[in-house]
Amino acid sequence: MALPLLASPAEGEQYRFHFDMSVCIGCKCCEVACNEQNDNPAEIRWRRVGELEGGDFPFTKRFHLSMGCNHCVDAACLHGCPVDAYTKSPTNGLVLHNADACIGCQYCVWNCPYGVPQYNEERGVVGKCDMCVGRLEEGRQPACAAACPEGAIQIEVVNIAEWKQVFAHQANAPGMPNADDTISTTRITLPKDAPALTGGNSNFVRRESAHWPLVAFLVLSQLSVGGMFFGQGWLAYVLGMLGLSASLLHLGRPIYAYRALKMWRRSWLSREVLFFTLFAGAALVSHQLAAAIGLAGVYASARIYMVPARPSWNSLRTLISFLATTALLGLALAGHPAAVWVALITVASEVERALWLRNSTEFELHQSGRLLRTELQGLLALRIILLFGVFLPYALIPLAISEIIGRYLFFSSVVPRNMAATFSAGAA
Repeated sequence: MALPLLASPAEGEQYRFHFDMSVCIGCKCCEVACNEQNDNPAEIRWRRVGELEGGDFPFTKRFHLSMGCNHCVDAACLHGCPVDAYTKSPTNGLVLHNADACIGCQYCVWNCPYGVPQYNEERGVVGKCDMCVGRLEEGRQPACAAACPEGAIQIEVVNIAEWKQVFAHQANAPGMPNADDTISTTRITLPKDAPALTGGNSNFVRRESAHWPLVAFLVLSQLSVGGMFFGQGWLAYVLGMLGLSASLLHLGRPIYAYRALKMWRRSWLSREVLFFTLFAGAALVSHQLAAAIGLAGVYASARIYMVPARPSWNSLRTLISFLATTALLGLALAGHPAAVWVALITVASEVERALWLRNSTEFELHQSGRLLRTELQGLLALRIILLFGVFLPYALIPLAISEIIGRYLFFSSVVPRNMAATFSAGAA
């Protein structure tokens, strides 16, 4: 089907989606067409349809929100990628992903506030909507727009400067992150007669993946840096190498792990890889130098997770927690009595964090607290109890187990900002 009256973007312009919520009937033809076009399995949906409700019974109304990639002006996925697998096309403004360059680290998944990039475990790489750029170049509509029976999805050309200065608020919709975060270009037409709509639904919030290779890496690398700092050089070095090896298991394509060094000027993940690579080399020369470089690596590790798209991570509490683990396990490895004070501080910080989440009015933060109070409550209690193992003769064992549980809770309790996960059944 030819694109009617659609001009190619001029300088300073780009393509964008326009979604009209007032005519969408929620048939999900766009989801099906997108998956068929891109040969994706059913559980991966580059276009998703969610439900929004409003009003008071019996005068309630239901609407649907269909979203693909927003091809943002300031794309978070692009800035975070350690291998430069993302580009923003200079000719049409689309944010494109190069699967051949991707190593499957999933950092872009954490960075995007809309949950657009999705990891394909079978392929070992991330993928995302590219507005069917091949079809556009042939003068055809993207699969989602062509399949929509109501014409709710359209392609437009937008002037970027004008959009940023005047009209960017038209990308906002209930249940979605603020469009200003990344300057989303998707224009959304909301129903004129709609009551106040809401999309946040705790019934659809599920615990996230534990990322066990990263749990092992974070605990062992921080133990290694702490041990190196407190004089346990060679044992700490061995533990650190085990942690670095475990981190490779997180990658979808570990054979290309070296590529993660590429974007060290921009990506905190690249910086983490760089610092811990230098840490491994420096430990063979000077344990003091290695400890200093390792602390920089721990800082980089924390900054990886301090992203707006993951509210419970995006806090100084993450950095403090990582540094506390470094000090606690390092002191315990060295048998230093100061480990008692760090353990007690850690207990207090866990209690403070739980109260912060519980009392938050932000949906994602409050739901992270709800997970910790319900299905993860037993593990949180066990973590705190094990911290008191600092008073036992072999304190390192219970403390290390406690920190492993702590990192598991860190990953599994986070509730991401997402344009559909909090109000679309089936999003996990």
